[in-house]
Amino acid sequence: MLSRRDGLVALAIAALSSGKGFAALPQAPGGDSPFSWELLKALALRIADRPWRAPQPVSAAQLLSYDDIARVNYRPEKSLWAGSGDSETRFFPLQHAANLPVDIAVVEKGVARPFTFSADLFAVKADAKGIKPTLAPGFAGFRLMNANGRGDWLAFQGASYFRSAGQFDQYGLSARGLAVNTGIDGREEFPLFTRFWLERGPGSTIIIYALLEGRSVTGAYRFVTRQTPAGPVQDVSLMVHLRADVQRLGFAPLTSMFWYGEGNRAAGIDWRPEVHDSDGLALWTGAGERVWRPLVNPPQPIINAFADKAPRGFGLLQRDRRFADYQDDSAFYEKRPNLWVEPKGDWQAGSVMLYEIPTRKEIEDNIVAFWVPSAPARKGDSYALDYRLNWTGIDPLPATMARAVDSWTGTAGPPGSEPVDGARRLVVDFSGKTLVGLTRNSGVEAMVSVASGKLLGTYVYPVVGAAPRWRMIVDVGQERRKASNIRAYLKRGGDALSETFLYDLYS
Repeated sequence: MLSRRDGLVALAIAALSSGKGFAALPQAPGGDSPFSWELLKALALRIADRPWRAPQPVSAAQLLSYDDIARVNYRPEKSLWAGSGDSETRFFPLQHAANLPVDIAVVEKGVARPFTFSADLFAVKADAKGIKPTLAPGFAGFRLMNANGRGDWLAFQGASYFRSAGQFDQYGLSARGLAVNTGIDGREEFPLFTRFWLERGPGSTIIIYALLEGRSVTGAYRFVTRQTPAGPVQDVSLMVHLRADVQRLGFAPLTSMFWYGEGNRAAGIDWRPEVHDSDGLALWTGAGERVWRPLVNPPQPIINAFADKAPRGFGLLQRDRRFADYQDDSAFYEKRPNLWVEPKGDWQAGSVMLYEIPTRKEIEDNIVAFWVPSAPARKGDSYALDYRLNWTGIDPLPATMARAVDSWTGTAGPPGSEPVDGARRLVVDFSGKTLVGLTRNSGVEAMVSVASGKLLGTYVYPVVGAAPRWRMIVDVGQERRKASNIRAYLKRGGDALSETFLYDLYS
């Protein structure tokens, strides 16, 4: 499974210091060992007091190019749990962009048995010159296959990255185990899942256990994973321990790509109308507010923090779901999954952070969202969190409020007139059942506030022939080369009709 994420994986590999050695659970004769979630948590705590010794890249793997790996296929009959439907598991060979080996074991009745690498697990085709690539010993990760054996629906490979094809069987954004100092120049770390334990649960449930190791952290992770009609669901439990102070510790990190959409068409040097894996960050705050923040491709890296207490959920979503939005019959961006984080228990005070990086290519992930607790992360601290990941094609928020379904930017002023100098226009369309039956005389208002700019005018009205769609227009006078932060929602009397819309409007 090669993708634009390989660039970040390669960066993570380059950032690691050299070294050897994986921590091990006590082994019984024959290589088997007792295993449980409690034993894994105890292991993560025990090694937190040891210096981090990074696993050494396998030099032979770096000789395997993208074209070489394309000729390597896992033999179906060698799959773990072969013929078991969507529990069938196959393994990735090491290669140039994923050359750090991971240990893998299979758990049954409280005993872990190592799953040993063998070149016989793979069928290797020769190139045009009749040369077959030689596989490096070891695994780079694994994937869960679809019930029909064609393609996969979940994959773990590289650092602590993993992703799912979601409800519509199309890969897009990724998740990570942990974000360490993301958005801080020269400080970001990429901790690794160094060991995995795989166990079949009730029905078609797969339980994935992982040991996280890095220079500043260790951690134990459990992913209880299953398919549902709305897409794969993972119930995640983690316990993380800090080996060092961490300036920005991010939980449940999500990584995606946004090049351009209807709101920043000027960036669209490609012929397609839009190119993105996700088009917005959705928040459901602890106070019950629904928030939509469209993604941007900024002129320079930016990070926004959305403070909250006991959040109900957050995620990166793809709301544009029509083929016409993209006109791409190979990438199928309209099928890319949403990824919604649903916290369990009280996550207390903190912030959802959104880090956006400039890009001119769709092969670069440039969006990261994650939760940061408000308390400083100090050496010796431990964190235990639980949450659910929903890889779905539908909007996970209850449809009780009108949603922002489209947004555009352009010159300010009436159409056909001279543009207003030093000003920009934001246009947002809302749609939802709270707007059904309302007219221009129903008292609908747009509540708008602007930071770093001056509100010049606001207009709101129903879109003719598109009920229940309402359009909000906002003209903003801007400071040169400075983004205006806009916050807006629709209301009628004392009742909010829509989610809150946030936007960074660039001049």
